[in-house]
Amino acid sequence: MIERHDTVVIGGGQAGLATGYYLQQHDQDFIILDASDRVGDAWRARWDSLQVFTPARYSSLPGMDIPGSPYAFPTKDEVADYLETYAQRFDLPVELGVRVDGLERSGNGFLVTAGNRRIETDNVVVAMASYQVPTVPDFAAELSNDIVQLHSIDYRNPDQLQDGDVLVVGAGNSGAEIALDVADGHETWLSGRDVGHVPFHIDSWVGRYLGVPFVMRVLFHRILTTGTLIGRRLRPKVLSQGGPLVRTKPSDLAAAGVERVPRMTGVRDGRPVVGDDDVLNVENVIWCTGFHPDFSWIDLPIFDGKEQPKEPVHVRGVVPDEPGLYFVGLFFLYAMTSGLFTGVGRDAKYVVDHLTSTARQQPPRRNYTESVAGLPQQS
Repeated sequence: MIERHDTVVIGGGQAGLATGYYLQQHDQDFIILDASDRVGDAWRARWDSLQVFTPARYSSLPGMDIPGSPYAFPTKDEVADYLETYAQRFDLPVELGVRVDGLERSGNGFLVTAGNRRIETDNVVVAMASYQVPTVPDFAAELSNDIVQLHSIDYRNPDQLQDGDVLVVGAGNSGAEIALDVADGHETWLSGRDVGHVPFHIDSWVGRYLGVPFVMRVLFHRILTTGTLIGRRLRPKVLSQGGPLVRTKPSDLAAAGVERVPRMTGVRDGRPVVGDDDVLNVENVIWCTGFHPDFSWIDLPIFDGKEQPKEPVHVRGVVPDEPGLYFVGLFFLYAMTSGLFTGVGRDAKYVVDHLTSTARQQPPRRNYTESVAGLPQQS
């Protein structure tokens, strides 16, 4: 049997729930499909000490504040429980344990498949983050079998490591925070280039009341967008290299005894090589080398062949060549905050406004602009 819904949202994380909230405000017929067993499981599966980078006042979805002090930094479990409560409070139609494995055109609409399920729909919102498939360099397979290797997606706490030294590969936010997490019990090296850092401590008085509001609500949210020249110029670099360190500072790493070393370049005799020729005799390697999106299940001509891995061509989440198809939750979809709670609500509102408006009949301009096909600008 073929099911029928006006809109199918694929992904039940913060992007999918925010999209569902706005669809509900428009009294739309929709379902949200998610492969997890519980709402928020993607957060529960992160490392134990993880906290979000933004205080609670900037870490909420539309319509419901996250509990606790507005200036506290929620833990990953607090975020997971908040998302579950959010879905329950608004009675969002989330169907769990459903992994979508196909999306294609069907007449004027789409056909979504998930195992034996077949769902016809007019609109599809792909509400998935860019961080889907963990990446490690090919030479990881050359490391000795006596070295414990973990990717950041599998790291939970230092108890997973064996005795001995640790090399953390990748010096972005995840790498820096995990290096601090393991440094108490292990000699720790952090490999990778300096990505820079915000010039204040986010949990200080200056950070909570001045720095974070400026960076998250002004710089990352309004200035660094695809609607500004500086945002369009910076976006390719940020997509390929990531952003600056937010919570961790170089001085924090030095104080914890974490030694910075150049990027890992290969393997010799089963041991990692950093820089030109330095071999590190470590017992553990943690790969904080990022992720790439996996849209191989989408059978539609929407991908830019110049990008590897391929990402969809869109304008603020609206796919020009496939009316009715939208994306929310991608890193820098519209702004630096698009992958954060700060920005995902705005992006969700934008695509739902487009989905429910007459403007969706007109394809948006292919260059990045502040508005799409006559839609009113949104702050």
